[in-house]
Amino acid sequence: MKKDEKTQFIDTLAEKLTTANTFYLTDISNLNVETSTRLRRLCFKRDIQLKMVKNTLLRKAMEKTGKDFEGFYEVLKGSTSIMFCETANDPAKLIKEFRKTSPKPILKGAYVQETIFVGDNQLDSLVSLKSKNELIADIILGLRTPAINVISALQSGGHKLSGIVKTLSEKPE
Repeated sequence: MKKDEKTQFIDTLAEKLTTANTFYLTDISNLNVETSTRLRRLCFKRDIQLKMVKNTLLRKAMEKTGKDFEGFYEVLKGSTSIMFCETANDPAKLIKEFRKTSPKPILKGAYVQETIFVGDNQLDSLVSLKSKNELIADIILGLRTPAINVISALQSGGHKLSGIVKTLSEKPE
């Protein structure tokens, strides 16, 4: 890569890192072609962008963003790929699922809503994170349940009241 190409790549990557709310750093080295292709297809199906990056270029792009990515500098060794996604836990779920059949990808780190997670031991924590849509669904369910209880109480009371009125009206005087 020429110097101009590297500069352009760093600028593009820095812009992507600045606008991204979620990205994962992984190690997918030593995967054979078949396994690597399967991983890439799975990423494509789940709307996750998977890119191989050079550690030095990634570090320069991170430094250029102005955000505090220092926690990642220690894991930028060996082969590094980056996964970009809109949903915070999708890449973690993909990694966990994929590792049932393959020893990799290994999670080096993740950036989720301005929080840095470092190390493969953070994978379970990342899987358990709820996405924005899941949180909205929980809130709606929480708001909906009391309303359903009130409506059912009013309906059951109406049936009781009509039953009492009917019984009283049929009662001989």
